[in-house]
Amino acid sequence: MENVTDGLQDNSSRCESIDDFRNQVYSTAYSLITVLGLVGNGFALVVLIRTYRQSSPFHVYMLNLAVSDLLCVMTLPLRVLYYVRKGDWHEGDFLCRISSYALYVNLYCSIYFMAAMSFTRFLAIVFPVQNLRLVTENRARLVCGAIWVVICLLSSPFLISGQKFDPVTNKTKCFEPPPPGKSLKKLMALNYVSLMVGFVLPFLVIILCYAGIVRTLLSRTHAARRQRGTGTRAIRMIVIVLLTFLVSFMPYHVQRTVHLNFLSRGDTTHCENVSMQKSVVVTLCLAAANSCFDPLLYFFSGEGFRSRLSSLRQSMKASTMQRTDRRKPIMASESGENQQLKTG
Repeated sequence: MENVTDGLQDNSSRCESIDDFRNQVYSTAYSLITVLGLVGNGFALVVLIRTYRQSSPFHVYMLNLAVSDLLCVMTLPLRVLYYVRKGDWHEGDFLCRISSYALYVNLYCSIYFMAAMSFTRFLAIVFPVQNLRLVTENRARLVCGAIWVVICLLSSPFLISGQKFDPVTNKTKCFEPPPPGKSLKKLMALNYVSLMVGFVLPFLVIILCYAGIVRTLLSRTHAARRQRGTGTRAIRMIVIVLLTFLVSFMPYHVQRTVHLNFLSRGDTTHCENVSMQKSVVVTLCLAAANSCFDPLLYFFSGEGFRSRLSSLRQSMKASTMQRTDRRKPIMASESGENQQLKTG
């Protein structure tokens, strides 16, 4: 009996604590995501706003996606501070709730904006005539407004989890999983709703749209294939969106479901808990990284994004030249006055 006990203790001691791994990975990953997300989405937002006169329904969706990403990455430094302090929250209960809430709002807004963009591209390629009548900027704005309202309301249960004081470590905790009990059961129910409504449903819409796009592109006649711009953008969009779902969204939703069911069990070992927590860390970082993938969508598949960037450069260059031309007469008059003073 003593040998069995010693063996269990040895196995437990061989499993390192999750704290060091979690603090290092989260603080590093969130710092990188913050920098890349701010630069990429900030730059995209500047281009989209400065060229708003060239607006289109697709442009409206890209603009809202960039805003969603920026709002999310602006809360990530709070998470970085938390994990740099080794799991000690100093920013208050309100910011703890908002930080958790912002991540989920961004996650599901991104998914639905991508679904709306995919459906818009589907109509443009499969039903080009009807697309001119059905897809307008005003309707795109209404869709974006509806997405914001619905996602913000459906994500409101994530505001329930605030900061908690841990007497064992003498630290104030945030972003921690709930203990087994009623709160865990509520979170499991919420997980299944968000899994179906927030991930499975829009993912099915995207898959159906892309299947229709690929079928239409393959069945086009030689004359129709000369319009390579739309088809190329569609293929790029398919690749980027599917990669984002497969790399960022799917692992997180699968792992979250497995993790919550794992927490409801009472027969887990220390090593199993450590392994499960490590998978939580990795998949949550991948989910947050969707803010870094979205600028690729703007640049490689956005309607005229690169042409918008080119026109923005030209307008900035023209305004610089105008300012230079205005300064030349002033400088010439000043030099003339100086010459007169010298001769005088």
